[in-house]
Amino acid sequence: MNGAQALLMAFTDAGLDTCFGNPGTSEMQFLYEVSQTDAVRAVLCLQENTATGAADGYARMAGKPAFTLLHVGSGFANSIANIHNAGRANVPMVNVVGANATYHQVNFPEHELINGRITDLARVVSHWTQEARTASELGSLGAQAARYSRMGAGKICTLVAPTDCHWDPAVAPPKCAEPIATPRIPEETIQEVAALLSNGRKTAILAGASAMHGDGAELAGRIAARTGADLLGESWASRFARGEGNVLFRQVPYVAEMALPFFASYQQLILVGTSRPVVTFAYQGIPVTKVPEGCTTTTLATIDHDILAALRDLAHAVDALSASPARQPRTQAPVPTGTLTPDAVGRSLCVLLPEDAILVDEAITMGLTTFEHTKGARRHDYLHAGCGGAIGGGLPLALGAAIACPQRKVVALQADGSAMYTNQALWSIARENADVTIVLLRNDSYAVLHFELARVREGEENDKMRSLLDLDGPTIDWVQMAQSQGVPASRATTAEEFHQQLQAALASRGPRLIEAKVAQDIQPFINLVRRGR
Repeated sequence: MNGAQALLMAFTDAGLDTCFGNPGTSEMQFLYEVSQTDAVRAVLCLQENTATGAADGYARMAGKPAFTLLHVGSGFANSIANIHNAGRANVPMVNVVGANATYHQVNFPEHELINGRITDLARVVSHWTQEARTASELGSLGAQAARYSRMGAGKICTLVAPTDCHWDPAVAPPKCAEPIATPRIPEETIQEVAALLSNGRKTAILAGASAMHGDGAELAGRIAARTGADLLGESWASRFARGEGNVLFRQVPYVAEMALPFFASYQQLILVGTSRPVVTFAYQGIPVTKVPEGCTTTTLATIDHDILAALRDLAHAVDALSASPARQPRTQAPVPTGTLTPDAVGRSLCVLLPEDAILVDEAITMGLTTFEHTKGARRHDYLHAGCGGAIGGGLPLALGAAIACPQRKVVALQADGSAMYTNQALWSIARENADVTIVLLRNDSYAVLHFELARVREGEENDKMRSLLDLDGPTIDWVQMAQSQGVPASRATTAEEFHQQLQAALASRGPRLIEAKVAQDIQPFINLVRRGR
């Protein structure tokens, strides 16, 4: 066999059966081998950041990694924003990056980076990075990457694959073993946390995404119910189960001015698969941590631990297995009428979102409202697109989630500004006939930056400020954008139109985009930050 065949064998032996690719010349041998097997589904993406964002969405819902196929250093650079998001979401991903032949790299052809190697670039967003130097090593490293990517909550693994390592003869790769063992929490830690939960102090359990769906959410809910602790969810949840009947989490507010009073009354905080909550950016006169100084913070388990085992052990220790967790009731929202606002969008979603849907959220400022309204919708999974703060993850994430769960309806709440970063995902969604309904929330603005600008400016905005934040000169036509890439689209300008179009989209299968021209008032948020100055 050759090196490309060995690499493919390593991946398929490990159960990697989906590839999101934007290949180039250096990956042609591997692309050929992928085309010869039915064991791998290959999805073409028209930009590398779409490929890695889709692999992120796939992993969140499939519970296993996809692999990406990327072209040389510049192509990998295009993909970094969504690899960063995936890394902060703690999902497994394997990236294969083509490179010049080992013997040609010294000649410094134009694809070589001007001051370093692809591995130097990859290490800043990967937990594991290697470059093959022989064809046999390519298969062996592929097996290592597949194994390491599944450790803990998930790891980003990037394998650089020079062209000669693809075509040269190779020995078969080692059979892929089980994932690297994830460490368990020692008994003394379990007993320490159990004691904290019974000391009478006002306590919150802050869960990360691994403890916010499936068995993790059920165990966390039972522990909270048995001990009287409040159950919280991290701000940037990569996935959690919500809606009618699911365990109830109160999500930590993103905005510092909201988060500080949110935590003010707690005396102790127990972390489960997440970090101590901090503000995303430092602001003058505002603390950098959301938790007050007098609140004791204790970690039950990090993302590198066996979180389910830790919760199960803690549930036994506090006798919580038979407790009944608080669950989200169904909200009976009235059908909205009149002006189309984020509030109206959220209420329509609450009414219409089907059972077992996947809701992908990159609504940015409009998401604060739609999130609140959809809490009481029918049960669904929620994916936050920008776990690393990089925008442009929403559309690719929806694509990947739909590939992972083709039997489930995916609804993407997508802000217009961030959609432009990866609008190429529309083409892949159409090509794959993915069952994705995109609600394109159009406010013709980077509204979040108007909010942030209010922190530093004096007086009112001037025209030059607005010229750097507004998107209406020229206006982007999302109906034409979607249709040109094969996605049927319509435009809604009133609450009634939107509700009707959403109802029709959710009642049918396949891709659909609704451009929702929303009227948004961000003045309340501006007033909030001004009061804190």
